[in-house]
Amino acid sequence: MFRQKKLAVGATMVLGDSVRRGLVCAVVVSATVLVPVGASADPAPGRTEREITSSSPVTGVVASVVSLDAPLPTGSKPHPAECDRLSYLRYRAADGPQRSEDADRVLVAQPGVFEGAGAFESVARNTVAAADAQGRHIEFWALDRRSNCLEDHTGTQAALAANDLDVATNYYFRGGTANGRTFAGYADGAATAWLSDQGLVQTMRDEYDVLRLEFPDQPTRKQKVLCGGHSLGGFLTGYFADWDFDGNPATTEDAGYNQCSGYFALDTVIKAGPPNPIRGFDIPQIPSALAGPIEAASGALTDVYPVTRLPAVINPETTNLLAMAGLAARLNPTGVNDIVDRLPRSLNFDATLRTLLSKDPVMAATGQPDIRTLYATNDAVVGALLDDNSQPLGFLQASVGFIGNGPVQDKYFPVPNEVVAAIPLLGTALGNDRKAAPSSYGDPNVVYTWQDYDEMTPNAFTDPSKEVTSISQLTRSLSEPPLDFTEWYFPTAINTDLGQPTAPSIARHYLYRDGVTRNPVLTLQGDGGLDLGGSNNPSDVPIKLAGYNHLDVLTADRKQNNGLPEQVSTRLADFSR
Repeated sequence: MFRQKKLAVGATMVLGDSVRRGLVCAVVVSATVLVPVGASADPAPGRTEREITSSSPVTGVVASVVSLDAPLPTGSKPHPAECDRLSYLRYRAADGPQRSEDADRVLVAQPGVFEGAGAFESVARNTVAAADAQGRHIEFWALDRRSNCLEDHTGTQAALAANDLDVATNYYFRGGTANGRTFAGYADGAATAWLSDQGLVQTMRDEYDVLRLEFPDQPTRKQKVLCGGHSLGGFLTGYFADWDFDGNPATTEDAGYNQCSGYFALDTVIKAGPPNPIRGFDIPQIPSALAGPIEAASGALTDVYPVTRLPAVINPETTNLLAMAGLAARLNPTGVNDIVDRLPRSLNFDATLRTLLSKDPVMAATGQPDIRTLYATNDAVVGALLDDNSQPLGFLQASVGFIGNGPVQDKYFPVPNEVVAAIPLLGTALGNDRKAAPSSYGDPNVVYTWQDYDEMTPNAFTDPSKEVTSISQLTRSLSEPPLDFTEWYFPTAINTDLGQPTAPSIARHYLYRDGVTRNPVLTLQGDGGLDLGGSNNPSDVPIKLAGYNHLDVLTADRKQNNGLPEQVSTRLADFSR
């Protein structure tokens, strides 16, 4: 049984009130402010914008949640009314113009797989602030996928408002109420069937509709907007650049490349198609004669599995758990075992903890010692789940410091460090940083703590030059934005569509092959990030970022250990000139 031992009471800086549901009425403070002036002089009918207040140390940036009326096509499968809307997080300089039309530039970002708009919280604020310091006023829009309308953040937002983790854990785990509501459970079956149609075509249309509704004038879009994304978002942006929205190549005002003046890639590449890490090998396209039947087969698959989920590790319950771990650390960084003590026993949670945190294969197979008998601060729990020296999956890694107090050992699960170092492909998938694990379980006198990225001392596993993200800001990003960091219901159809450019529904819009090369590209890749292949664009020269992992391009702190400005936000600000 996990026992609780308090080290200190952490201060809480954030208050929250309501949650996003339907019209996206969520905020992070006890007051909700209606923003009277939006992106354009004449906002689209049904448009709402609500300002949110954050505890971010990056001052001078105003954040708001924008929600737009954008119904799904007639004949779409049954879906909640709130899913006929699109939402994004808008970041702008407090001393800049209120109207997006008056901004110098607007960066519009597509999230990666299992990501929500909140994943861009740090890089968005840092980028807007960096440009503001140069005397320019830009905006950063973090898009939220339509499928996120199914998420229920009532418990998290109410817990922030009450400064009480129990409000959230009772809501999600024990049938408790929050703000007069009871959690209905995670959507499945008929409730998610409509997501089988939320593939590439609808995703392209959704981004286009956001731009079209916010900037009705196409020349303004072309002049102001920079399009990009993180991870999967780079490939979506590649398709967007090559897309023709009316299917008529004779009319190019609606062509994707004419909606943006440039593209930015964050640990990804801007390229239509699926990731391809094999250099010099082009994945062959499906012949037209087979494209229709294969598209039909893919449709049958997504009808059965409309949401990408596994029995453990990746599913709606575990992605929400990551946000709740961030919430526990946000409310009380040095509290001990706050989230794990409240976590129900279930095959999903137990298998997830064993997969991500086991120190060796025996522990993973037997569950002994039990992960739950470890004593660790809330910050250390988040660090264990996401730090590149612990998290075994490359796409979930950030460089956030290292274990503080407590003995450690090499981590031998899922693959020993020596094997990963010897096989480059494994390093790409699992991350190339040496993994560490706690070695003391069940001893209340050994409480594992966390050293933040700028407080740690060099050790056998890492040193300050390899650490770029603040644990405190990561936990804030995980729990504070009303459009959250993680994504509960990722539509399977997006992934199955990426490799089918000749599929009939895609081919009628994927009419260009030079959309990306028509505009400048900025590609920023972490030297510890994912190798997703090259763009095959001669003008695209990737910039490698020392010490950055896959998530760090989104989460890196504005203050870096080398004394230089944070590279992603600085380069994005420069690119927006």
